[in-house]
Amino acid sequence: MRNIAVFASGNGSNFEAIVRACKENKIEGATVSLLVCDRHDAYALERAKKLDIKPFVFDPKSYSSKKEYEQNILDVLRANDIHIICLAGYMRIVGDTLLEAFPNRILNIHPSLLPSFKGAIAIIEAFEFGVKVFGVTVHLIDNTIDGGTIIAQRAFEYHGDSLEEVEHRIHEIEYQLYPEAINMLLSTI
Repeated sequence: MRNIAVFASGNGSNFEAIVRACKENKIEGATVSLLVCDRHDAYALERAKKLDIKPFVFDPKSYSSKKEYEQNILDVLRANDIHIICLAGYMRIVGDTLLEAFPNRILNIHPSLLPSFKGAIAIIEAFEFGVKVFGVTVHLIDNTIDGGTIIAQRAFEYHGDSLEEVEHRIHEIEYQLYPEAINMLLSTI
C-alpha cells in the first residue's frame, strides 16, 4: 500500500475526493495517510476529522525560515512513509526542501488549461477574458508557479454559463481527473 499526503489550505473538497477515491479503489493500492495544512481555520481540517485522516497543521509564521517550515513537514512525511504528495488547494509555493525530497512525486491540480491562467484566481481571469474552453490541469510541480510537467488535462466548452456554473463544472472535473492522474503517477514509482 502506498501512502499519499494531501496538502490543503482551505475548503478541502479535492482532499475529500482523493480520500474517497482511495477508499473506493479508484486510486489503486494507495491510501491517504495524512493531511498537511498551513491554516488552523481551514475547513479541510474538519473534513479530515470526519474522514478519520490524521491532520497536521504547520503555521508558516511559527518558523524562522521556509527551510525550517518545510523540514518540519518533511520529518512528518518521512515518519509516515509517504510516497507522493498531492497539493489540493495548497496556497503556498513549495520550496527546495520538499522538491528535492520528493522529485517528480508532487502533484498539483489547477483550475485552468495550463500554461494559461496561472495563479490563485485562474477561473475568474479565464471567465473575464472570455475564453470559450475551460479546463483542469494536473501537473508535477517544479520551482515555478503552476509550472512543471503536465500529467493530465480535461476541457469543456463554455456555453454562456454563469461563473458559478463554470466553477461547479470545474470542480466536477477535478474530482474525476485528479484520481486518474494519481494512478498515472503511482504506476511510475
